[in-house]
Amino acid sequence: MGNDLTDFGEFVEAELPGLLRYGYVLTGNPHDASDLVQTVLEKIGSKWPSIRRKTSDPVAYIRRSMANAHISRWRRVKRETLVAETPEHRGYTEADPFEHEPLVRAVRELPPRQRAVIVLRYYEGLSENEIAEALGISTGTVKSQASKAISTLRTKVDYPVESDG
Repeated sequence: MGNDLTDFGEFVEAELPGLLRYGYVLTGNPHDASDLVQTVLEKIGSKWPSIRRKTSDPVAYIRRSMANAHISRWRRVKRETLVAETPEHRGYTEADPFEHEPLVRAVRELPPRQRAVIVLRYYEGLSENEIAEALGISTGTVKSQASKAISTLRTKVDYPVESDG
C-alpha cells in the first residue's frame, strides 16, 4: 500500500496549486481556501486507492467534494448569521497572488450564494438543475442569482484595459 500513498503524495504535490486557486475562488479568501483544501484532501487520502479505481478524473472529483464541503459550511453559517451584509474583510498581511486580478476580486465580493452559483456554473460547468440540487434552492433562484451576479460582475470588471506601451 506504500505505493498508493506515494501516488497520492505525488498527485497532491502536482495538483495543490490548482486546488488552492479553486478553493480561493470558491471561498473568497486564501485562509478559508487552505482550510477547505486540507479538509477535503484529508478525507480523500484515506480513500485514494478506491477513488483512483472509480474515477478517471480525480481532480474533478476533488473539486466537486470541495464545492459540496463549502456549500455545507455556507449553509451552516447562513443559519447562524442573521445579518444583511457581510462585514468588510480585514486586510491580510501576507501577499495575495490574486489581489490584482479584477475578475477574481469581483467574484470574491459577491454574496456567498451568488458566488457559489457562479463558481458551480462557470468553473464546474454544472447545469442550473445540478446547481439547484447542490445548493438546495429552486432553479428559478439559481437563474436569478446568476443574473444578479453577472450584472454585478459586468459593472465591476467592464473597463478599458490600459496597455503598457
